[in-house]
Amino acid sequence: MKEPASSLLARLEEVRDHFGGEAATFKRELLAALARRRLPDASRVARLHEALVFLRAYPDDERVLETVETMLGRFADRADLRRHRRGLVDSGIAGTEIRFVFYWPTALWLAERWPERLSIDWKEFENRSRLVAFLHLLVPYAETPGLDRFDFPAEEWLGHLKGAEETDAAFLVRRFRALRADSFLRETLYDGLQVPIRLTPGPGGPSRTQAGAPSRIHFQTRPLERDRPDLAKAVRIPPRSVRAVSPREGRKLVHLAREAMVTRGRDLDAFAHADPGAVRLVDCGAGLHFACLEVRPERRLVFEAVYGFLTLKNGVPIGYVLLSSLYRSAEVAYNVFDPFRGAEAAAIYGRALAMAHRLFGAETFAVDPYQLGHDNEEGLASGAWWFYHKLGFRPDDPEVKRIARQELAQMKRDPRHRSSMATLKRLAAETMFYDRAGLREEALGRLDLGNVGLRVSRYLAKRFGADRERGIRTCAEEAAAMLEVGSLAKLARGERVAWDRWAPLVCLLPGVRRWSAAERRDLGRVIRAKGGRHESEFVRRFDDHPRLGAAIRRLAEEEP
Repeated sequence: MKEPASSLLARLEEVRDHFGGEAATFKRELLAALARRRLPDASRVARLHEALVFLRAYPDDERVLETVETMLGRFADRADLRRHRRGLVDSGIAGTEIRFVFYWPTALWLAERWPERLSIDWKEFENRSRLVAFLHLLVPYAETPGLDRFDFPAEEWLGHLKGAEETDAAFLVRRFRALRADSFLRETLYDGLQVPIRLTPGPGGPSRTQAGAPSRIHFQTRPLERDRPDLAKAVRIPPRSVRAVSPREGRKLVHLAREAMVTRGRDLDAFAHADPGAVRLVDCGAGLHFACLEVRPERRLVFEAVYGFLTLKNGVPIGYVLLSSLYRSAEVAYNVFDPFRGAEAAAIYGRALAMAHRLFGAETFAVDPYQLGHDNEEGLASGAWWFYHKLGFRPDDPEVKRIARQELAQMKRDPRHRSSMATLKRLAAETMFYDRAGLREEALGRLDLGNVGLRVSRYLAKRFGADRERGIRTCAEEAAAMLEVGSLAKLARGERVAWDRWAPLVCLLPGVRRWSAAERRDLGRVIRAKGGRHESEFVRRFDDHPRLGAAIRRLAEEEP
């Protein structure tokens, strides 16, 4: 092919998601030509990379797959990538630099794996003076006379303090790791500094280029499933299987999920605090899997169970799902990575809801305002509100309903009408719901569980004031006696964490002392499940305890 490289790239993008017939042959010809050509700018290099990653997730046949994998394996060595590397910063492409304000768990994860590649981006660091004030906490007391005497800037101080073979970022992270504080305090202090980090490329480092999990390949021989699913039917189709993976495979999947975030300038607590020993793989067929990542017991919320799911197509990360579940309901945050938006996004969303129904018994699904575009320009620009409306989601808020009716009437009069950004902002201000089996008031997004937390605060304040530690110890013993659990010393570590967190709530639950002995013992099992191996077991036990659910609901609905 004698066409310019830019023309070949445009033709590849046109045929990228065409399958069957001669499409595979044409793709191979274009790929072979592009492997030998240089592209003129960073934008086109990135576009070629995205086309390759897409074809790795949706290969026509073995020959296309082999060609794509070879090109991706050599992508960091392309002459055009090296030439335009500065324009590809933060692209996540192999051979390029990543710059981001990583939160503490991710900064530590990076420093443990690639310490020599981390450095502080001093030009972007706005809190340097705050860092200097922190140094007294990060070094031995013998060093404090120098800190008191010399007024060096932060960059110079770290140059004096770090080892000759250490980078400034690696030193800082290591000193925070050594800080005598619990993980929550350490994380709060580090994150408050907002340290901008540069991660330079190198062999084995995180990138989007070859990221993937081993998978049996499903070759794409028919058009992509672009139609919107009928959610009523889609939710009833269970996954093919849900399999617990080995700790070794779990570590690889957690690594892959965290890599997917790092290389896209994101951070997700459910991935950062995932337990490699409790990972499950959900098989939905046709090469589609969800890696189900469980949050460690000490990082779980008091009430709803939060899970992170990495979406995989033929082992390639194509997006993620963040899901909170309780009361047979689920709040679902759904994200599809470029370049997979517009491919099978709606169909895969239907699979995600079916997975939530299978794992948590969810009958009501909620989408929070951020996902719809509230304080989220990307969500607004994508028309997320109408995406969910077309799937069957509806708002509860009367004012939002009124605006939606007006917009629908105008669209009926003029099919070319599109909602303005101002209108989309008003629509996106409230949660939307899909009730699979009729309106359910007991659902996440409708219950204000913050009210319950405030009642706990007032209970502890009234009984114990500032001595909250004594309050937790006392409540833990009182709850153990009330629920007949025996000695708390027999609880596993995660179960004890959950017990201490739930104990004040047990003590103030209305009428709990009048419950039957079986109901009180079952409440004890609910709490222990909160700190168990799979938090989905807690959701199941909670939802199967009607008196507990009703009591929590009363606390949530009554303004303290």
